[in-house]
Amino acid sequence: MMHPRSRDPRGRLEDAPEEHVVALAMSGDDGAFNELVQRRQKRVRDMLRRLCDNHSLADDLAQQTFVQAWRGIRALRDPGAFGGWLKRVAVNVWLAETRRVLAPIDDDEGAFLAVADPAPSPERRAGGIDLERALARLGPGERLCVVLAHGEGMTHAEIAEATGLPLGTVKSHVLRGSDKLKQLYAGVNRDA
Repeated sequence: MMHPRSRDPRGRLEDAPEEHVVALAMSGDDGAFNELVQRRQKRVRDMLRRLCDNHSLADDLAQQTFVQAWRGIRALRDPGAFGGWLKRVAVNVWLAETRRVLAPIDDDEGAFLAVADPAPSPERRAGGIDLERALARLGPGERLCVVLAHGEGMTHAEIAEATGLPLGTVKSHVLRGSDKLKQLYAGVNRDA
């Protein structure tokens, strides 16, 4: 007996290359977009959890990310660029939430005061310090750039494009944030 989707000329979406699935979603195919959500939701959610340190908020923001992605996918020009484009959508959703909810702090960059989730997640413990709590000690700009650079593997130029920050600011945030994390971990290891 034939599998119901095997008669579909598109083949089985779960077995199709991502560019093919993206092209179908760009043409308005709901099933193809649902397949993209299945493939990318964990990664988007994990990135947002590292950014906001609040799992329920991250889940809400991930859902908003995919809603916005569905609304805007037809404007995507290259199906091969979907992964980077989706990260930019997620970053923009997080930045909008940050601007909406968090209180501005007095500094020259107009940064925002991040509110951390007080409960550490056991899966994030490393070397005696919770990674999410360590990230929460960084300034918002540093945290964003460090998560995107080290957690998502984005280049400085990609981060600048995704966030709208100047390239020099991105480089500075990544360097300072990484140095602060190293100091935090070095302090924990000395105390152990």
